[in-house]
Amino acid sequence: MTDAQLFGERVRRLREQRKLSQEKLAQASNLTTSFVSTVEHGRKTPSLTTVLKLARGLKVDAAELFSGLTYDVLRKLKL
Repeated sequence: MTDAQLFGERVRRLREQRKLSQEKLAQASNLTTSFVSTVEHGRKTPSLTTVLKLARGLKVDAAELFSGLTYDVLRKLKL
């Protein structure tokens, strides 16, 4: 699994927990729906600005998007 895939799964999980569609998250984050989909599927690694926009759209602290990315997990990623 890549870093982008791991991050995308986290975004999708948080979005679904909040019962948001990709469209609603995109609007709240000032991003396009297709870009949100691309991030969720791990096809693109978002910039820091995009991470902050997603956090704002999800109404979470930015750190929450990185929850679970422990040192052990990071060691196993192909960076």
